[in-house]
Amino acid sequence: MKKRRYSDLFRDEDEVDPRSSLMNLFDAAMVFAVALMVAFAIQSRMTEFLTAEDATFVKNAGRPDMEIIVKKENKVTRYKSEKTTGSGRGQRVGIAYRLESGEVIYVPEGEN
Repeated sequence: MKKRRYSDLFRDEDEVDPRSSLMNLFDAAMVFAVALMVAFAIQSRMTEFLTAEDATFVKNAGRPDMEIIVKKENKVTRYKSEKTTGSGRGQRVGIAYRLESGEVIYVPEGEN
């Protein structure tokens, strides 16, 4: 008769593969990562970028670190401000008015 060790007493023939528990951990991490990305998109109010429609998003409007994000034809483009006031030569092309509702209307000036 073969002598059995103490560790052999608790071992089954249908022993669990340690790699299967690692795969379950990987699956759980992937689900967590996807949930985190969806939560970030919803929290940052950028759900428009998850659809097929074109969208424009203005971040930090009117501040020196303003950023404009444009999604057009499934391509996302970011425009960042230079953090400086405009300077140089140019000509006046119109007037902008802010209404009581907060809306800004641009009125181009006629050419002479």
